[in-house]
Amino acid sequence: MKKTKLITIALLIVYSFISSSCGNASKESSADRKDISVGFSPGPYSDLFKAAIQPALEKKGYNVKVVEFTDWVTPNLALANNEIDANIYQNTLYRQNFCDTKGVDLTATFSVPTAALGLYSDKYKAQNVDELKAQLQPGGIVSVPNDAVNLARALRFLRSIGLLTIKSTVDDKTATENDIDENPFELKIVPLEAAQLPRSLDGSTLAVIPGNYAISSGLKLSSSIVGEALPSELLIWFVVNTKDANAQFVKDVQEAYESEDFKNYFEDPTHEYDRFQRPQWYVDKWNIQNR
Repeated sequence: MKKTKLITIALLIVYSFISSSCGNASKESSADRKDISVGFSPGPYSDLFKAAIQPALEKKGYNVKVVEFTDWVTPNLALANNEIDANIYQNTLYRQNFCDTKGVDLTATFSVPTAALGLYSDKYKAQNVDELKAQLQPGGIVSVPNDAVNLARALRFLRSIGLLTIKSTVDDKTATENDIDENPFELKIVPLEAAQLPRSLDGSTLAVIPGNYAISSGLKLSSSIVGEALPSELLIWFVVNTKDANAQFVKDVQEAYESEDFKNYFEDPTHEYDRFQRPQWYVDKWNIQNR
């Protein structure tokens, strides 16, 4: 009896091991899958993908699902949990900070044309920074993104246009509103959820709004008082789990973004993508310069 029981336990252990191994093998082989889901936060990247990338993938036999989220956190959590296969919404600084703080392993594979953040106002109708400074009254409220990476980014942007300075003893990639040094216009920096920034224009003097949220709310990039000059680390990237970095679907998505069909759609003036920052690979490939 005892011998039979021991044999049964041994068989269960072996079966469990085999099942686990098969599961891992299946997960490995899924790198070449034809069913893929791609996550987005609100804004133009999902529109671009659905119009110019998804059809190209479907021609190659892919079944593509677009998953739209309402924030900047959930798309990475979903990716880390294998609920989606990729996402397109974040820059490398944000991704690295997320991976470091959440302990996940995500890889940025290639960059895509990116909508920069801009300075918007319903109160001032200035056409440039000089006009704004001539009109700006002290004590105005400036709403900015509240996540650590984009808060520091917004402060660097405000510094670049001469509205404030950041303490020299502080790493400007981690700066907060408490690290402002000179503030000649006595601006009151108010961090908010990025999705709330367009609506904050009703109660704020100025708002620093990321391009995707500006566009999703109906604002045009050309309506900003001034836009950000994007360094390469702030371009948006196609991000996957590191285990999938060399998967065939990644190569096929990249090929679609690098295609002439995508270029023709993107450069069509009726689509109003002319204010987007083109990655260097795009500039080099098509000899089309950024504005």
